[in-house]
Amino acid sequence: MRSAVLAGGTASRFGGRPKGLEKVGGVRILDRVVEVVTVATGASPVLVIGTVADIVQNAGSLGGIYTAVSSGEGPVLVVAWDMPFLTVELVEALVNGAGDYDIFLPESTGPLGVEPLCAIYGPGTTEPIQRSLLHEDLRSTKFHDEVRRGTLPLDEVRAFGDPDVLFFNVNDPQDLQRAEELWRGQHETPRA
Repeated sequence: MRSAVLAGGTASRFGGRPKGLEKVGGVRILDRVVEVVTVATGASPVLVIGTVADIVQNAGSLGGIYTAVSSGEGPVLVVAWDMPFLTVELVEALVNGAGDYDIFLPESTGPLGVEPLCAIYGPGTTEPIQRSLLHEDLRSTKFHDEVRRGTLPLDEVRAFGDPDVLFFNVNDPQDLQRAEELWRGQHETPRA
């Protein structure tokens, strides 16, 4: 399975600094994400969208997804570069569950009910995404009704951890501070 990490954007809420290059637990977030994706898919290297130009400029994450889908054959795992708590097991469940779906994504507790920036996109999504981009509709879920969509149910996602933590993304300095607190809470050794 091909894989792509969406790296980029203007990071306006992060003072223009590349948020995926910030560290959580002493390790850059991007490095954490690349390691999880590489282990889960058994494939390397990972295409990092942001180091290659988007096919459609200034189209946000949907433009990055389109670039990932269009940059090779077959399905592609797409993950955002600012999610420091993704797990190998969750990504493996996505890869194993994708089957013949055009898009396979985990259910979440977020406002969309799914997490489109941690999903498998198949070639069948190319034209529907292209239509959304042509109509300047940059919502990452707009085209889902046009394709065969499958989801990893929320109860299965919860088997890998709290969805609010698994899909936590670092958008601003407060998020980075919160991520560091979450990381410490997961890795501190209890005192006797």
